[in-house]
Amino acid sequence: IAKTLKSNKTYRLSLIIPDVKEDSFWSPCLIAVKQVKEKFQNFGIAIETTKYASHSTQNFIAITTKVIESKPDAILMVPLFNKEALQIAELCKENEILLSTFNNTIKSKESVRFIGQDLYKSGRIAAKLFDTLLKEGTLVIAHIDQDLDNATHMQAKEKGFRAYFEEKKMNSFNITTLNVNHNDIEKSINQLEIYSKENKIEGIFITTSKTYIAALFKERTKKEIKIIGYDLIQENTTLLQKGYVDFLIHQNPQHQTFLGLSHLAEFFLFDKKLPNQTLLPIGIINSENFEQYL
Repeated sequence: IAKTLKSNKTYRLSLIIPDVKEDSFWSPCLIAVKQVKEKFQNFGIAIETTKYASHSTQNFIAITTKVIESKPDAILMVPLFNKEALQIAELCKENEILLSTFNNTIKSKESVRFIGQDLYKSGRIAAKLFDTLLKEGTLVIAHIDQDLDNATHMQAKEKGFRAYFEEKKMNSFNITTLNVNHNDIEKSINQLEIYSKENKIEGIFITTSKTYIAALFKERTKKEIKIIGYDLIQENTTLLQKGYVDFLIHQNPQHQTFLGLSHLAEFFLFDKKLPNQTLLPIGIINSENFEQYL
């Protein structure tokens, strides 16, 4: 501590996240920034937050490149777009900027630290929940508003989900994937039901925080469909409480952000080793316990 105070240096940490106005899932990240600032308020840590459009790879590249040009000491970012995030990882290495990611991981040759959940296992947990709830039928994996080819985090969830049933050698479930725009979810499910006459759609696994879109469809149509998705945003918890969502998997973006920024701060201030990977517990939330997590 004395060494840090004597150096009189300010370390700049840059947080890059999707725009909270587009997706409220990321709002708790801003609370974490305040917490970290309070924790290290007596030391030389400055945190800058930058947001990018979650639907635009071009905006992501433009925003992150601008941040790199400002020469921060480290970047903590959410890499929604894998191909573009790999480019950013290379740029960070060229500019000697430490890079950590949270919520989503990237497959990079460079050393990129990760804070978040084991996404493959979270997919397996969703499968296990359906196995507990149901005996047979069609299960839909719904990727809403995602470019699946460029979203490795969504791919990991689906792989885990499918692997569970493959390993159990269960033929009673027919699993199909929907990669759809949120406006087309109802139309797509109705079309699937036409094609799945013998195997009625019994469950929908939403791989993003937009679980409420499938739940609203269930509310309107009164269909007996089990729904499992992600994240404690208000739209989801409201429908969870009403019984239109069966389970939510809690990814805790606030804690992810807090740990990511804290690890970087402690590395610069106290020479504390940066962990290559920090995996958080996978919280299973239902209508009885969700309030404890808010």
